[in-house]
Amino acid sequence: MTLVDRIAAALAAASPTGLLPGDLIEGHDDEPHAAAVLVAITDRTTPGVILTLRREHLRTHAGQVAFPGGRIAHGEDARAAALREAQEELGLDPTQVRILGLADPYRTVTGYDVTPVVGLIPPDLPLVANPEEVADWFEAPLDFVLDPINQRRMTADFQGRERHYYRIDWNGRPIWGATAAMLVNLTRRLA
Repeated sequence: MTLVDRIAAALAAASPTGLLPGDLIEGHDDEPHAAAVLVAITDRTTPGVILTLRREHLRTHAGQVAFPGGRIAHGEDARAAALREAQEELGLDPTQVRILGLADPYRTVTGYDVTPVVGLIPPDLPLVANPEEVADWFEAPLDFVLDPINQRRMTADFQGRERHYYRIDWNGRPIWGATAAMLVNLTRRLA
C-alpha cells in the first residue's frame, strides 16, 4: 500500500486519541473563525506536499510557511474554501485536485478553527504565487514531513506562559506552529 493510499484509509477511519487539538488560549472567548487549508499531495512515486511562504505584510502569520488556505466564506464548506484559496494563492485549478478526505480540525492561537482538506494533485503543475499573499511556494517530501524524527517539540514563552509547539526544518525552511501541528496529527493518524 502506498503512502497516499495509507493516508486516504487513515482519513476515512475514526480520529485516534492523542491528536493535538490546537492552541487554546485562556481568556480567548471569541467564537473561532472557520477556515480551511489544502494539504496538496503531489502524485509521484515519492510524493511531496505543497507549502507556501506567506508575505511579510500580511496581518496574520506573516512570513510563515503554511498550507494554502483561509477563511470559509458564507455558503462554502471546508472543501470549497480550501480549493478556492489554493486557486487564489497559487493558481491551482480545482479540477486538478482529487480530494482524499478531511483531516482533524486544529484551533490556531489567532482564533481560527482550521479544517485541513487533503487532496492529491498531478506533479509539476504550473503553480504561480499570487504576489499579494504568497512570497514563494515549494514542495517538501511527504515522507520527510510526516516522519516523527523530523517533528521536534519546541517550547517558547507566549503571553507570559510556557507554550509548546512543533517544528519541522526542511531545506532551510522552518515549518512550525499550526502547519507543523496539522502534519503531526496526520502522522499520528497513520500510526
